[in-house]
Amino acid sequence: MTTSPTLFPALGSKAELEGGSFLAPRFGPDGTVTCVTVDADTGAVLMVGHMNAESLALTVETGEGWYWSRSRGELWHKGATSGNVQKVTELLVDCDQDALVMKVRVDGHGATCHTGRVSCFYRRVPLGQKAADGPVRLEDIGGERRFDPKDVYGKG
Repeated sequence: MTTSPTLFPALGSKAELEGGSFLAPRFGPDGTVTCVTVDADTGAVLMVGHMNAESLALTVETGEGWYWSRSRGELWHKGATSGNVQKVTELLVDCDQDALVMKVRVDGHGATCHTGRVSCFYRRVPLGQKAADGPVRLEDIGGERRFDPKDVYGKG
């Protein structure tokens, strides 16, 4: 799929960008825009991903979560391998159109993270740690596992 310039037009003014009625994402130097994906029912943050013009167009067209994998350098249909497809209920754009929030319901096991957890955010950074105490430690805050990654992806 190739996206035409008319799909995401370049808007001429700040007023058009902030108050207009057309989606005109401001993709960064790498050609992506950040997307925070949240659970449509609970509001919990599930993941943060990146979208290029093609993945954003596919998301809008199909109503399912598509991303650009910066680590693999390829288009990524979330859940294509695991079955945990993200069904989009709402797609929000911020005031200057350089970030998205996507509300989803997850099919399959109901998990978003490749580790089998519901959310990719299952650890917390306790504040107040000092450099003298050594490396900053993480605290596991749960994160229910819905599947074993070895069973789904064939690797751990």
